[in-house]
Amino acid sequence: MQIKAGPLRREGPERPLLKYDRELPPHIFNPRLSAAGKLSKYRGLTGNCHPTSLTRGSQPAGLLMNKKQWLYLEHELKKVRIRETIRNQVEGSGYMGLKVYNTISRKKEDLVPREKGKISMYSCGPTVYNFIHIGNARTFLNFDMIRRYLEFSGYEVTFVQNITDVDDKIINRAREEGITPEELAEKYLEAFNRDMGEMGVVPPDITPKATGHIGDMLKVIEGLVASGAAYESDGDVYFDVSKFPGYGELSGRVLDEQQVTSQCGVEMERKKNPNDFALWKSSKPGEPYWESPWGPGRPGWHIECSAMSVKYLGVDFDIHGGGQDLIFPHHENERAQAEAYSPGGRFVKYWMHSGMLNIDKEKMSKSLGNIKSLREVLDEYKPDVIRMLMLGTHYRSPLNFSDESLVDAKASLERLQNCIFNLKDLLKRLDGSKVSMATIDRETELIDYVNNAEVEFRNHMDDDFNSAAALGVVFNLVREINAYITEAEEHRSPGAKLVLLESERILEKLCGALGLFQSSPEVAGLPSAHAGRKSETAPTLDEMMELILEVRQRARERKDFESSDAIRDGLLKLGIQIEDGREGSRWRLER
Repeated sequence: MQIKAGPLRREGPERPLLKYDRELPPHIFNPRLSAAGKLSKYRGLTGNCHPTSLTRGSQPAGLLMNKKQWLYLEHELKKVRIRETIRNQVEGSGYMGLKVYNTISRKKEDLVPREKGKISMYSCGPTVYNFIHIGNARTFLNFDMIRRYLEFSGYEVTFVQNITDVDDKIINRAREEGITPEELAEKYLEAFNRDMGEMGVVPPDITPKATGHIGDMLKVIEGLVASGAAYESDGDVYFDVSKFPGYGELSGRVLDEQQVTSQCGVEMERKKNPNDFALWKSSKPGEPYWESPWGPGRPGWHIECSAMSVKYLGVDFDIHGGGQDLIFPHHENERAQAEAYSPGGRFVKYWMHSGMLNIDKEKMSKSLGNIKSLREVLDEYKPDVIRMLMLGTHYRSPLNFSDESLVDAKASLERLQNCIFNLKDLLKRLDGSKVSMATIDRETELIDYVNNAEVEFRNHMDDDFNSAAALGVVFNLVREINAYITEAEEHRSPGAKLVLLESERILEKLCGALGLFQSSPEVAGLPSAHAGRKSETAPTLDEMMELILEVRQRARERKDFESSDAIRDGLLKLGIQIEDGREGSRWRLER
């Protein structure tokens, strides 16, 4: 198996996960010591003993540790070997790790950031005139996944996402609702932030508003006019696309063959060329406006992203993202005006675009009446179900959104949740329980599988963030863990707790890299915080269920089975399944 990974974080010393009869030598946990060095020093303590020469389940001569300690040592050495292999590939062979599909080159390229270990990233944000629809949500979730994985890989990410709070759509919608454009923008910006918080999307590092950067836009427009790349016409300012030879390279369109959409006669008369686009629009009665060298007006849509991305990230920043519907004209125009403003300078290194979302295999459109807001879907399905559906398709591929696909995603999520629940439940029940001296073959096999799963997961995510394939690795791991849990229930070997803890750690680590399970389940009527932050005062669902099960158990001990059954049936109606076993009762969420 080829092992690939992004930049490595230096890890600190690790400690045994179990309390052993005798502590392992300190050098075993030294991250600066190679695997060979650890083995060499280890041989000095134990005689000629090597993990590869050890008969599984046997006690080698001269071994000064028990079986649990030996299993832990073998596990630690395997992790070191994996880290060394990754480090050799990254630093020795020149392998750069991540590959991304660059829209402008139409191929996958090695991700080589402008500054080593750091990623500068910009994504087009919402135009806040309405609640976002599920297609918008897909783009925001995809770039949340990309950002999370970059950080998971060790990069320091600076993520900027703009807010368009002045626009024709905002002005028209404000008239309909009888409020000012400013009030309407604030209303829907608050709704957007609330929806993203509920979805567990990590807030951008910087969220500039268009209205707060009019001065920056005017500076760029003035520079374009001075260089001859733009011109003024009756109070409007237009970018002259004929002055930018590379126009059309991003979208793959040929300018001479471009079909121009219908425009009002006045606007066409003001332009030199039908493909020219507005940088500044003269004000109309009743519209918000700002003063400029060409009279009162407001900026065009495209100029805001160019001005704000360069302001916060500089020229030639790493990643510019958005939906595929923005490639033309928005991103094409962004690139043209930004590079014309800085001749000889590249605007963006990697252009990344999220695929389109269809509803029941049809494109979303007002004419079909099939546009669904994210809020409507959240009324029926949990945020993680929606995220699971999105992750199951590569971010660049079309995604079909339907009731059937949501049901499938819900079933997949429950399978993953149940595995994590069963892991935690068995770990609780192993505390203080008697163990047998069964062979450690199965534990070692699962530890190997768990470590290899993380490497394979990275392989897929390093290949242009292939979350669909990465999820396949996660569910293969779930299958192996479930099989082991069944065995561990019968044969509780000395290494069982260690193996379960490591399986839990890796499974939750991979889920976290994809943004799954980043907030605790909410309980109706209790305070909660969005965006994965838990309230300091609210009890957790685990704590509440522990109390309920204790009350139910006392009723069973009193042979008050009527009350016991009433608690069980009542919880079932709320979607919580109670299972009674020889070691007590446990619970799980059924929906």
